[in-house]
Amino acid sequence: MRLLLIEDDEILGDGIVAGLKEFSYITDWLRDGRQMESAIASTEYDAIILDLGLPGESGLTLLVKLRKMGKNLPVLILTARDTIDDKVKGLDLGADDYMIKPFDLDELAARLRALIRRDHGRTSPLLKHNDLEMNPAEHSVVKGNTTIELSAKEFSLLQLLMENSGKALSKRKIEDNIYAWSEEIESNAIEVHIHNIRKKIGPDIIKTIRDVGYIIK
Repeated sequence: MRLLLIEDDEILGDGIVAGLKEFSYITDWLRDGRQMESAIASTEYDAIILDLGLPGESGLTLLVKLRKMGKNLPVLILTARDTIDDKVKGLDLGADDYMIKPFDLDELAARLRALIRRDHGRTSPLLKHNDLEMNPAEHSVVKGNTTIELSAKEFSLLQLLMENSGKALSKRKIEDNIYAWSEEIESNAIEVHIHNIRKKIGPDIIKTIRDVGYIIK
């Protein structure tokens, strides 16, 4: 899952990016909102974490701009502003959730999972395909009665395919979802990850559609 963080506090932003990586989130980080539109235009995000007290345009201004662009992706406001009026205004302007600083990283990850789950139209916290079951909260995969050990990138890729079951995803789309801006991508990285996942969960779950991409049917 790929997130966009808009936060001007260097220490907090660095902590959020590093902390969410432990939950298999890929997080791109902007220090202000000036590049928000270009970032969203070029990259598909699963959710945005938005600070309100930003230099230049405020977080609320960015939120209004985002919704006027017709972007419906979930937005979680993360701010030190804790009055009821601030919360009501943020939610009424289009935010989906609101957290006050300081915050617990486990709670932030859980709220993001809930937002993304609802955005995908799911109510269950588990992803299932036949006897394959994934629990994003526990970062676990079980096939039948066997626990499957996946690397962080393998887990992210399999989760992406299971979240989009029935849809063929191109190599480019997969790269965009499991790699951050700062990461280098080997030309055959996705093929290698798919090969390794198939060795662990079986060869028949992930299908290759020639000249299109990969799908879990």
